[in-house]
Amino acid sequence: MEEVIRNATREDFPAVLALWDQARSGHAETPDSIEALERLAPGALLVHEEQGVIVGALIAAFDGWRGNMYRLAVKPERRREGIARELVDAGERRLREQGAPKVTALVGRGDTQAEGLWRAAGYRDDTAIGRWVRSLP
Repeated sequence: MEEVIRNATREDFPAVLALWDQARSGHAETPDSIEALERLAPGALLVHEEQGVIVGALIAAFDGWRGNMYRLAVKPERRREGIARELVDAGERRLREQGAPKVTALVGRGDTQAEGLWRAAGYRDDTAIGRWVRSLP
């Protein structure tokens, strides 16, 4: 089976949005749109493609201080095959190449499947730092 992890292109955006809709976590609050994807830094959106079909996606972006990974999703019927871990590894490589000394992963509290994946990938729950958010009008 031909599979590849690569930068997403604009042509991939509808498939990524469909994937996120299908695999959306109950913790996700921000609406997804083509316009939001267009605002991403070039190369920040990675996709896992098999036989021309996108089965996984991850945003891995560097803000100049740390790398940030979020919106990790894999088609529900393809979970537990190592696809998410391959995307995380690719995201880490990308962020390391960009100079990121540290990576933060956004993970919904209580999402045991997601927490287990990130823990298995070597991440720890940093309870000393809280995330404070505000939606902008």
